[in-house]
Amino acid sequence: MTLTINLPPELEQYISEQAEQQGVSIEAMTLQLLTQSIISRQKQAQAIDVLQSWIDDEDVAEQQETGQYLLQVLDRDRLSERQLFPLEMEGVTW
Repeated sequence: MTLTINLPPELEQYISEQAEQQGVSIEAMTLQLLTQSIISRQKQAQAIDVLQSWIDDEDVAEQQETGQYLLQVLDRDRLSERQLFPLEMEGVTW
């Protein structure tokens, strides 16, 4: 597909500089930047979908069990004897 775009001077300058640095044409650089942007947005959307599925997961017992396991693991292998998540502070600071 052929596409004609009127770019603001700043954006045109940026693309021209990037193309020159990489030794490619302005068209190739523009396509590369557009492709990277689209791929980045797709990855963001996938990450958001995964996080939302975790939020929507209604298995509260499993979530609590996973949370407790995580706290235990974080406290287990420490150089210090001081716990990050002492039981007496549950509900107060975390």
